[in-house]
Amino acid sequence: MLEGKPTRTELSELGEFGLIDLLTKNITLKNKSSVKGVGDDAAVIDYGSKQTLITKDLLIEGVHFDLTYMPLKHLGYKAVVVNLSDVVAMNGTPKQIIVGIGASNRFSIEALEEIYEGIYLACDKYNVDLVGGDTVSSTSGLFISVTAIGEAKKEDIVYRNSAKKGDLLFVSGDLGAAYAGLLLLEREKEVYKADPNMQPDLDGYDYILGRQLKPEARMDVLKLFKDVGVKPTSMIDVSDGLASEMLHLCLDSGLGGAIYEDKIPVDITTAGVAEEFEIDPTTCAMNGGEDYELLFTISQEDFEKLKDTDGITVIGHMTDKNEGVNLISRSGTVVPIEAQGWDAFFKK
Repeated sequence: MLEGKPTRTELSELGEFGLIDLLTKNITLKNKSSVKGVGDDAAVIDYGSKQTLITKDLLIEGVHFDLTYMPLKHLGYKAVVVNLSDVVAMNGTPKQIIVGIGASNRFSIEALEEIYEGIYLACDKYNVDLVGGDTVSSTSGLFISVTAIGEAKKEDIVYRNSAKKGDLLFVSGDLGAAYAGLLLLEREKEVYKADPNMQPDLDGYDYILGRQLKPEARMDVLKLFKDVGVKPTSMIDVSDGLASEMLHLCLDSGLGGAIYEDKIPVDITTAGVAEEFEIDPTTCAMNGGEDYELLFTISQEDFEKLKDTDGITVIGHMTDKNEGVNLISRSGTVVPIEAQGWDAFFKK
């Protein structure tokens, strides 16, 4: 074997059960609610008097991720986080995950171990237990399915359909950065395809690349709500773009709404990349997706509790349904909002 050449172990050398044993041998359960994890026909979870929250996302190679520029460890981490974000968007605390992976024979044991390194890193960061899953053979590349299980008191759960007319619309963090990162990665991929000897030019873009490759679930925002004594009247995570999520809140709550363009938080690097690609930064924020920030409404009475909070921005308000869902441009023009973000079944 050449010195420095990575070891490659074929999946066939271990088989399904040997692979499961290898990938799960170091699991330690952190939560009392995790009665039984990996090693039986089903996980056993005891929540007592609390409500159980369950969500699932499927990531498919060539649709949701591109291994040309997505490191396997980052992929494992992201696969977990995007599911935890859905639990957080319900004002819940994620506790367990179940992971299913399908891999073709072009992936080695070491490659799957790298994915699991990212999965375990996310579990450690968010104090979540991996309690089961499945590994199967795939004839069409790699896919990862994660089910996240969380808990919340019944009175603490926040839905999409409970906003009220006059409620203020807030968003955490900034928007459009993940899409800007994707634009850069896709550009450098095309450069690489034209000349494999060319080194990618990504210096100075760490923030937006991190937002695309290693997003985070905003557990810290839930802590903020508890600290200041605010319960949102509705909430959703920004996975498919601000426009799409705003339409969800309005449709489900039976309301209209207004977002003010000059209030939308956009990072300076995101704005710079948008300019490079001759795209309006507002377009990145409204339609980009994968930011995994929280879009939420609060009653006007709670405004004083959040108005001076760093990283939380009021961007609009909820209106009567017959007023529609609109973006108020910097010039004051009223533009109806349409969802142009991610649609899993949209054919280009």
